Amino acid sequence: MRAHDSATERQGIAVPPSASPADRPATGHPATDTATGRTGTAAATATRATARPQAPQAAPVSRRVGTLQAALGVTAFSLTFPSTAWGLEGIGPWSFVALRCVLSALVAGACLLALRVPPPRRADWPGLAVVAAGTVIGFPLLTTLALQTSSTAHAAVVVGLLPLTTAVFSVLRTGARPSRAFWAAALAGAAAVVGFAVQQSGGALTTADLYLFGALVVCAAGYTEGGRLARHMPGWQVIGWALVLCLPLGVLWAALALPHESFALTAHSTAGLLYAAIGSQFLGLVVWYRGMAVIGIPKASQLQLAQPLLTLVWSVFLLGEALTPAAPLTAVAVLVCIAATQRARG
Repeated sequence: MRAHDSATERQGIAVPPSASPADRPATGHPATDTATGRTGTAAATATRATARPQAPQAAPVSRRVGTLQAALGVTAFSLTFPSTAWGLEGIGPWSFVALRCVLSALVAGACLLALRVPPPRRADWPGLAVVAAGTVIGFPLLTTLALQTSSTAHAAVVVGLLPLTTAVFSVLRTGARPSRAFWAAALAGAAAVVGFAVQQSGGALTTADLYLFGALVVCAAGYTEGGRLARHMPGWQVIGWALVLCLPLGVLWAALALPHESFALTAHSTAGLLYAAIGSQFLGLVVWYRGMAVIGIPKASQLQLAQPLLTLVWSVFLLGEALTPAAPLTAVAVLVCIAATQRARG
């Protein structure tokens, strides 16, 4: 009898899997689902979790804010050449690049330290070295050397080829096989820029043009590697750690360059140095990556197409340069070719 009673009691306590929460016994312990072994509390929690509505997509306000952030990044980049031209009015080119590197690295390091960002994985440091060599050292140095003898308008048209060059590097890096339309547009854009440079220099490429074409190559490599790292690291941390990586080199570089070059902190040179280091090299990239994360790479790339034309505008209003008709026409032709490559890649 006792055995039978015990079995009866156990059968009375057990709750079938189909029983509703209201049918479960009010005991001091959660009822057990004999089929799954989960307690009633856990099962109810799981039910509420699955019944919870999905989070809505980003509101239109958030997309507008993301578009504004990406546009601010493009505007910040478009002012890089005019600010460099201002800096060169009082600071030698090698000293300017070294000080730009040091100041931006100090700002980036302070942000990483304040936010307690852990160091990157060991496997990421080689990629960060490529980003540093291309975007922190190579591009600023080569474009600064070019701007000693080249106008900012001329440099803006040549470097306007950068999105296209980056697309080519991305294809080579990933092993993708784009269509013939992609390569046709890429070659057409390159031909337009080379033709412009030759026409402006009187029939031959100048040393400044060679510096600018070299800047395209190293910066495209840095952007491509940075894009690969940004798949698992926030974009601002990619550029932040690349800047910190260059800090020791920048300090040594500045110590060697400053005694041998002119250094006069005029209003223009000071503003140009501070903007190039903080506004363009760091803060511009922060808002750019934030905006790109909200609106996506395709839409952000469309905004970046306006960068060469914006630089042409700044060269007129801030530096008083006179534009030849070939400059805006070539810039528009390059933008059309870049848009064609984006369309060809899907």
